[in-house]
Amino acid sequence: MIYYLSLGSNTGDRRFYMREALDFLGCIGQIKRVSSLYSTSPVGMPAGTGMFLNQAVILDSPEEPGDLLIKVKEFERRMGRDPENSHYTDRTIDIDILMAGNLIINSKRLTIPHPEMTRRAFVLVPLVEIAPDLSHPIFGKSLSLLLFELSSSERIKKAGL
Repeated sequence: MIYYLSLGSNTGDRRFYMREALDFLGCIGQIKRVSSLYSTSPVGMPAGTGMFLNQAVILDSPEEPGDLLIKVKEFERRMGRDPENSHYTDRTIDIDILMAGNLIINSKRLTIPHPEMTRRAFVLVPLVEIAPDLSHPIFGKSLSLLLFELSSSERIKKAGL
């Protein structure tokens, strides 16, 4: 299955955590495309929260969505994050499953497409870089169009090497 993922980190050696996440993903599937790294303002976080590094990934994996979620959350734990108690707090690594092919899943554990993805420039900008014509399975619009329609004050810029 083709997955579209968002990666983020805003504490510690952010680049290290992003590289570790890519290495992990490469062990559970084939990475097809990776966006540039973006430096982004923290959205919905407390004042004084550090800037994030964000990136989008297209992953081809045999994992079912629920199994992929379990593996991602276990990886986040190994990297020092408590996935159940870390919303709107600093995180070493955050991996969100944005889309899984054209599937629509709405369960207690997993919602695909990610319900916030179309409201977050820090998600859409890197994703549009690698999949501009991808159609959102609920809205029926390309990601490029969804980004164009987004009104956001987020600060986003490509992160230098």
